[in-house]
Amino acid sequence: MRGPLGPVIGKYPSSSDSNGEMGSGNNDIIKHNRKCRDLVFLVIFIAFWIAMIVNSSFAFNQGNPLRLNYGLDYKGNVCGDRHGDRDLRELELRYWSNPNQVYETGVKNSKFQLSNARSICLMDCPIPSEDSLNWVCDYPEGDIRISLDDWIDRNYDYFADLTPELRNTSLQLQGPCYPVIFPSVNVYWTCQFIARASNVSLTHWEQMGGVKVIEDIAIDKSIHKSVNSRSSVLKRYVADVGKAWPVLLVCGGLLPLFLSIIWLLMIRHFVAGMPWVTVIVFNILMVSVTMFYYLKAGWIGNDAISPIIGEHDPYYRVSAREVNHLHAAAFFMTVLMIVAFLSSIAIVRRILMATSVLKVAAKVIGEVQALIIFPIIPYAMLAIFYMFWLSAALHLFSSGSVLQNDCGANCCAYNLKEKRLSCNSCCGYSIHYTSHIAAAILFHLFGCYWATQFFMACSSTVVAGSVASYYWARGATSPEIPFLPVFASMKRLARYSLGSVALGSLIVSSVESVRFILEALRRKLKHVNSMPGSWIGKVMYQTSQGCQRLIGCIIKSVNHNAYIMIAITGKGFVKSSEIATELIMSNILRIGKVNVIGDVILFLGKLCVSLTSALFAFLMLDTHKYKSSHNKITSPLFPVLVCWGFGYIVATLFFGVVEMSIDTIILSFCQDSDEHQGTAQYAPPLLIETLNDENEMQRLMQ
Repeated sequence: MRGPLGPVIGKYPSSSDSNGEMGSGNNDIIKHNRKCRDLVFLVIFIAFWIAMIVNSSFAFNQGNPLRLNYGLDYKGNVCGDRHGDRDLRELELRYWSNPNQVYETGVKNSKFQLSNARSICLMDCPIPSEDSLNWVCDYPEGDIRISLDDWIDRNYDYFADLTPELRNTSLQLQGPCYPVIFPSVNVYWTCQFIARASNVSLTHWEQMGGVKVIEDIAIDKSIHKSVNSRSSVLKRYVADVGKAWPVLLVCGGLLPLFLSIIWLLMIRHFVAGMPWVTVIVFNILMVSVTMFYYLKAGWIGNDAISPIIGEHDPYYRVSAREVNHLHAAAFFMTVLMIVAFLSSIAIVRRILMATSVLKVAAKVIGEVQALIIFPIIPYAMLAIFYMFWLSAALHLFSSGSVLQNDCGANCCAYNLKEKRLSCNSCCGYSIHYTSHIAAAILFHLFGCYWATQFFMACSSTVVAGSVASYYWARGATSPEIPFLPVFASMKRLARYSLGSVALGSLIVSSVESVRFILEALRRKLKHVNSMPGSWIGKVMYQTSQGCQRLIGCIIKSVNHNAYIMIAITGKGFVKSSEIATELIMSNILRIGKVNVIGDVILFLGKLCVSLTSALFAFLMLDTHKYKSSHNKITSPLFPVLVCWGFGYIVATLFFGVVEMSIDTIILSFCQDSDEHQGTAQYAPPLLIETLNDENEMQRLMQ
């Protein structure tokens, strides 16, 4: 058991007060002799940043974000890439030239994969002619002496210029030209065949002596299966985030910054009405965002997303995982909306308590006004980090080596450059991933979470130090505290406590990462029916899940209060956690009553900011720019979620001023009261007026 906290809070001896009594030694309350703490973890954090830079350098060197949306052609070039074997910047669509190869990939038990079928990059999906036979020929080279632009202007067709020998190989579906017999439609920059051959084109093909072209539904399903695979959908989601960077900048960065500052100013000047405004606005925003999910999922209105890009037959429909995911998101938002409405009703009677709690923070912000604008500093640092991190993430998810497959297929294709029929290298190209790329992605994700927690912890510690300086100076500006408490607190953090903050943020990040991994394993085991079958096993499993969540919440709470004690005492993270925990346990009723309802209102305020970000993201993504072929967003789901997340992080930075002010004042007040027989000696008059008012305290203690 530790002794009284007087030696660390409020009673630091000075050279003029060797007995430790309050008086002339008060100038050492916050600015007492400190030393650097938890240096090992600061070194680990610096090493982590170096590793992040190295990891990102690998991503920028190996990745190509165009691979997330566009496929590869028969030469291994990425469609739409200007830096390949030839300039394909205008040719973004992947088209499979040989319909029989596509059919073969859809045959049951066939070993021939779609990635090995001959594909080419085009500007638009070719359609069969109504009175003749159209062709799609390979890129012009060798004896075909026309430019790429002329080839595009001729609709990719130079069959009439071929020699009789090359015409014969083309009729054998061996190139360099292939017939357009099946209509196709642009589905996520891939020309998906419609298994309904053109009678006119098929008749012309047969009259010319072409080999039999198989007409079967498998030609449609094979391409659809590839486009709709989990890996393809994930890549498109990541690409959506990259394309929507202006939306992220406005709705995930600038808008929540503006809203958070407005909210703080309103707390400062209109604290009595803010809890009511927050609850009402929160419910309105929940309904609005849910309705947008309904719109995009196609449950109401006619604005549902479509996997088909450009004009197409309105009677032809294509299913997509993105639509199913929006259905799930709309259902989930409906449940959240109902829970939010019922929860709002439940807390209406306690709104007055929240008002009295927020008055504490409002008075502190009014006295230390630099707290309103201080979060802009960590906000700017996080903004720079996120721009770097997102760019590296796009390259990391698209990294890998483009290699020709070893398919062992018995196929032949005419090579215009070599001027011969080649049967040894007809296999297609694929992007090959290695295990170290998966490890690099996981490290990158963990790095983002740790860095976010670190910056937020630094912000919390600075705010706690500023508020503690204000409290222990009896709420008045005097020579006993620095002229600018915020900058003095930043200086103390940078000089002494960065290692402690790195340790605290690492613990939270590690616990959450372990929970994420365990949840992923749970889902994987669920798919293979390895979950416990008996009711005892299910109860134990659900209990373990609840314990994991509880441990995570406890660790976050301990960290939160540990940062306060780090700012006040200058102790290391472990010692500060111990002090904070004992202080909380000895005053659990007083702190708990104050914190719960206040934290609920602050949480709703954060959700208001983040929901507004999500709502405006929906509106921006609904413009023509993000519905056109080049910049089309396959689904608003990921960009909206990212804006929602960024909005919540920004709101947490600014709302943390209120949250940390309340918690720091309450912890300091409890300790002050404990050490002075229930009468706080250091609490400034404005705070005593609120905290010691008999009616207010009775309400808080209920």
